[in-house]
Amino acid sequence: MSGSRVLRRVLVANRGEIAVRVIRTCRRLGIETVLTVSDADAWSLPARLADRVIRIGPAAAAASYLNVDAVVGAAIAASVDAVHPGYGFLSENARLARACAAAGVVFIGPSPQTLEATGDKLAARDHAVAAGLSVLPGGHVTPAGGKAAADTVNEAADPRAAVPAAEVASRIGYPCWSRRAGGGGGRGLRVVRDPAELAHAVAVASAEAAAAFGDPRVYLERYVEHGRHVEVQLLGDGEHVIHLGDRDCSVQRRYQKLIEEAPAPGLGDDLRERLRAAAVALGERLRYRGAGTVEFLVDADRREFYFLEVNARVQVEHPVTEAVNRQSTSSPSSSRSPKAGPCG
Repeated sequence: MSGSRVLRRVLVANRGEIAVRVIRTCRRLGIETVLTVSDADAWSLPARLADRVIRIGPAAAAASYLNVDAVVGAAIAASVDAVHPGYGFLSENARLARACAAAGVVFIGPSPQTLEATGDKLAARDHAVAAGLSVLPGGHVTPAGGKAAADTVNEAADPRAAVPAAEVASRIGYPCWSRRAGGGGGRGLRVVRDPAELAHAVAVASAEAAAAFGDPRVYLERYVEHGRHVEVQLLGDGEHVIHLGDRDCSVQRRYQKLIEEAPAPGLGDDLRERLRAAAVALGERLRYRGAGTVEFLVDADRREFYFLEVNARVQVEHPVTEAVNRQSTSSPSSSRSPKAGPCG
């Protein structure tokens, strides 16, 4: 990896389990840690483990852990070499990544360009297709009689790509499902089996996405009845990308994962290798840096798979992959050259 930098002091911009794991890994690597905390976490386990603690705001996450200026200000005040965002909060925030770069601080994660490409699900689909991956038939839609959300939310998006939902549904067939263009956590997902349900489903999905993420854009895709949710763990340094195997997360409740199993059972060697190769191909196109996950929907009947999205961060379920590979995905060195061997 060109331009590599020795990290001696890292700011951990998170709390709870992931903060503990990062701090312990840094300690093992001889790296000093600085932890940002809200008032509610001043006496937490991560705060007791870190070498230094900086308060960045009150208990409310919006005024502390989600405050980009406060996090970057703490990084500058503590003269850290890097910021590790963990998962959730600002982990996929391109503004934080840019602010770190402007301050001369390493952001342990993807580049701002990659975060923008993966954070917009429509843009991520385009990158997946360009990398040779299959996507479910579908497209960006507008509610019946509504304007393309791209006109008001994302000027970079092409409003011509948004067409009436009924037109897309007619082309791809039923059942279909609505998905939000931005954000995550299962918000905006609605399965539609009857044309009479479509307008309401898209309107509700758009409203949920707008309320949760400030982005009402919605797209429709063909719904796979007997699908499995399989994801591939990636590590990259911006030049090279490797995979650390796959996980099955098909057991879910309300689109929230309940059980993760690695490696994913019952795929067969050919399908497994194609899944992993596809994930690496997309990571290489994105010049991916850090730990990330490419999610796929596997059609169990046809033995085919389709790209769903990229989680451009270490995930809550990363310990499952760590247990199988004995390799840390929360280490500051997980954004260094994966050709160098184990990273923590």
